[in-house]
Amino acid sequence: MKPSIHGSRARQRGVVLIFTLIILLILTIGAVALLRSMNTSLFNAGNLSFRKDLVNQGDLAVSTVINEFQAGGVLSSSTSTQADNTALGYYAEMLPVNTQGIPTILLGTGGISLTGASGVTMNYVIDRLCQVAGPSLASQCVQSSAAPLATTVKSTTALTPPSATVYRLSVRVNGPRSTQVFLQTTFTRAD
Repeated sequence: MKPSIHGSRARQRGVVLIFTLIILLILTIGAVALLRSMNTSLFNAGNLSFRKDLVNQGDLAVSTVINEFQAGGVLSSSTSTQADNTALGYYAEMLPVNTQGIPTILLGTGGISLTGASGVTMNYVIDRLCQVAGPSLASQCVQSSAAPLATTVKSTTALTPPSATVYRLSVRVNGPRSTQVFLQTTFTRAD
């Protein structure tokens, strides 16, 4: 007896249907994975823009502090930096820090508060990198020195480079949706 032609065609159509369903399932899984990847990328881009905005607004604290140390500012003289001035968030000796180097006073509600745009708040503290309050001595303070430029000094005697005490500015910036950024910079001022 001969095999029926109609029976083999029916089996072939069933196999094609199974392969088609498997390929459709694979395409669906790929589309879902692509959508999830795209959503994650958008989420990360949003977080990066939040962070960049908070860093930019943190510059307000930096410019405020620099103005206090420039001529005419409250902390412009070397005698004004020998003692704490907590009203300005200034400490004459090094503050205790956590393992990331952030002054522990900033982890709470300490520091001077500023308000930026869009409900962003900043808290900052300035500490002189000295072991004790008082005059800035090289034996007790972190100091930076720079040799005079050869083009400006025409002398055969050895010159002692001027020293400058190092100050640390630490800023905590609080933004929308409980975002936080910590910024830190150091600057010097000649003694």
